[in-house]
Amino acid sequence: MDSSQLFGVTMIAYIVAAAFYIGLFLFKNERVGVFGMALAMAGVGIQTAATGLRWYESYQMGAGHAPLTNMYESLVFFAWCTTIIYLVLEFRFKTRVMGAFVMPCAAVAMAYASFSDRIDDQISPLIPALQSNWLIAHVVTCFIGYGAFAVAGGLGVMYLLKQSASNANDRQPLLNALPELKVIDDQTHKTIVFGFMWLSAGIITGAVWANEAWGTYWSWDPKETWSIITWFLYALTLHARFTRGWRGRRIAWLAILGFLAVFFTYFGVNFFLSGLHSYGSV
Repeated sequence: MDSSQLFGVTMIAYIVAAAFYIGLFLFKNERVGVFGMALAMAGVGIQTAATGLRWYESYQMGAGHAPLTNMYESLVFFAWCTTIIYLVLEFRFKTRVMGAFVMPCAAVAMAYASFSDRIDDQISPLIPALQSNWLIAHVVTCFIGYGAFAVAGGLGVMYLLKQSASNANDRQPLLNALPELKVIDDQTHKTIVFGFMWLSAGIITGAVWANEAWGTYWSWDPKETWSIITWFLYALTLHARFTRGWRGRRIAWLAILGFLAVFFTYFGVNFFLSGLHSYGSV
């Protein structure tokens, strides 16, 4: 079995896990949620093995690089980061229903990587600009941040739905089963802080790498421009919380808006704008 087949198994595990988590949300059956968690954990384990195998295959084919260099590999890695961050939060805060709002994101990323005609899953040699030890540091830090922001976006949706249930005076028992607003708000804030630190590290390592590859730390490439826009959006979100006391609905909307900015930085720039990063998706 090669790495692509293992990634296919991972995709199935994430899709079924997402279905179980949604079942937990709809039917409030804890056993269903346990199955979802088990499948998510199994998916992470299989995906970790698949990533190691693809790295080995890269060396066997003479390419010899970490599997983090094209849209296929980065989508797979994004799903891996998102799932791990979600599972850590589930174990720490015991809010399993959160999986109904996060795991579909990981499942869709894996499915798109596997089935889209626009995605090339072939292992190819790196172009000279990517042949650097900074590759792993830059991509890993960025995508841990992206994964955290995906989780925060899901939490933002949870908050808005829960608030709508509260405003309906208990006429929506399905939504009232979600965690308390204060709990969701606190988790959203902590996840944004975590993601912001990693995104900052990603921008810094990217700047150092750019200087090594192109002789300049910053060139206002579309990817760089949207990265800094995204960074400022989250910086303003944290600033508003610390200095203005913004909480609740405002932070939930900013978490969702921030993830949309992440999505365009990662996806939209690659497909719709040309620049130095057009060869890949990092």
